[in-house]
Order: sequence, then C-alpha cells, then structure tokens
Amino acid sequence: MAAAYDVLIIGGGPIGIACALTAQRAGLSYLVIEKGCLTNSLYNYPLYMTFFSTSERLEVGNIPFVSISPKPNRPEALEYYRRVAVSNHLHVNLFEEVSEVIPNGKEYTILTNKRQYQARHVIIATGFYDIPNLLNIPGEDLPKLTHYYKDPHFYATRNVIVIGANNSAVDAALETYRKGANVTMIIRENEIGKRVKYWVKPDIENRIKEGSITAHFHSSLVAVREEEADIRTPEGILTIPNDFVIAMTGYQPNFTLLQKAGIKLSEDNKRYPAYNPLTMETNMEGIYLAGVVCGGMDTHVWFIENSREHADKIIHHIKAKM
Repeated sequence: MAAAYDVLIIGGGPIGIACALTAQRAGLSYLVIEKGCLTNSLYNYPLYMTFFSTSERLEVGNIPFVSISPKPNRPEALEYYRRVAVSNHLHVNLFEEVSEVIPNGKEYTILTNKRQYQARHVIIATGFYDIPNLLNIPGEDLPKLTHYYKDPHFYATRNVIVIGANNSAVDAALETYRKGANVTMIIRENEIGKRVKYWVKPDIENRIKEGSITAHFHSSLVAVREEEADIRTPEGILTIPNDFVIAMTGYQPNFTLLQKAGIKLSEDNKRYPAYNPLTMETNMEGIYLAGVVCGGMDTHVWFIENSREHADKIIHHIKAKM
C-alpha cells in the first residue's frame, strides 16, 4: 500500500490551490483531488463574468495576479490559477471525484471513483457550485430549464424567464436582453438584490423602469411547460409564452460528503458545519474545512478574498501537531 499523504485536499478551486501551495512550502506531502477540470466552478461561470473583487484580493500564495482592469474577468482568473498550479508543479488529480472519507485509526481512507488513498489529514475545499437549489415545480426537469447560465447568444430572440434578483440573475437578464431575448424576471422580494454589483444595479433598474425587461416582484414560478410558464403574482396566476428558464436560485455545498465524513451540521436550515475558526479543524480530528463550504447554506459569507487565509491556519495547525 502506498504511504499516506500528510494532507489530502478535496477540491481544486482557488482555495484548494492555496492549501496545496501552503502545504508544499511547508514540506508536507499532499495531493489535490478535483472532480472536474482545474478551478471547475470558475470554468462554469458565465463567459463574460467580471469579479466584484480586485485582482490582488484574488491572489493565492502571494503570487501576483496581473490584470489589465481593476476587476478581472473569468478568462483572466482561469489563466491565473492555471499558471499558479502549473508553474508551481502542484500535485493535482483532475476528473476524479471523492465519494467518501472514512476514519482508519489515526489516518483517513479517501475513496474516489478511480481508487483509494490514505491521508493523515484531510482538507475539504469543495465550494458550493455543483448542487443547485431546486424549485420543486412541475416541468423543472424539462431541458429548457437550467440552473446554470453560460452564454447569452444561445437565447437570442427567445422568450426567456430569469429567476432571481442577485448578481447571477441580473447578469443573465441584461446579457440575454442585449442579445435580443424577450426577458421576464421573477423575483421573490420587492426589489433587486442589495448585493448586486454597484456598476450593474442602475442598469438593471433602469431597464425594468423603462419596460425593456419585465419584472414581477413578490412572485414565483409555479409550473413550466414546453411553450409557456405559470407565474404566481400578487394579482394571481399569470401564464406567459416561454422558450427557456434560467433559474438562478443559488447552490449548496455537498452536505452528503460532509455528513458521511462525520462532520456535524447545525440543525437549523443554515446547516452550518462544525469547525474551530482558529484552526479550521472540524469535530472530526484531522479533517479541516476551507473556503465557501464553511458557510453552510450561507453561501454569500465566504469568498476567495476572505477565505485565502484558511490555508495558512490549517497548515500551521497541522505542522504544529506533527
């Protein structure tokens, strides 16, 4: 049997890369396992997405992130994290998915869809982008409905419903509208989200005000069919023609993986995982959390810029124990 790694990192996003860099510099044996491509979540972001953060706040391992604009975009971020991983010869297994983390004496056995590994410590940095919050309505399984938005050209000249009022929904609504789509937004609250990027918020509010984009506030989508959809509004059920639905309803961490590893979750609907904020160690000794996964259902608490420090906390604690 192969020797156990000092650290096995689940997730090859920016925070997983930060943990790998820190472990490498500390002289620890490590491996990153990522179920998709490198920085898989970033890859699946909309093509033209611009970050809220500046480039220096997206840096990992004190490696400069050079951008031609104050706020970098998706292609620049993909290139930066790829160069960081490749130039530092990080040990990353791609397109391999972890299914279970099992205690094995003073070590852990990590099972994937390809093989198994042994590790003395495990860092879970899996983010939250792969499991959408479902609507649980008739027609949600139709191909016309998606919880992911990529390229506005696909929706040109079509009748498009966009669900949500935060950054992802606003970007989808504006971009598809500017490619000629007839856009209807469905929003549970009474206004556009307060977290929407400050340079975008006036744009969407003005498009709604002038009638270029239709918005139904205090409303919800209740059914989808091949050529139409039903919206529950304060005035009653409204049926409109519809070709596509972009449901920006948010996402959630892989709670199943956390629970199977023995990590406790809060009993409320936030499902906060148990961990020590000083060390990032969970209730399972030797298993750590890093990045967005720490926030449970509060996926807007942790970002790249405020969770980069998790890598230093974790590796410092592991080195101290060893």
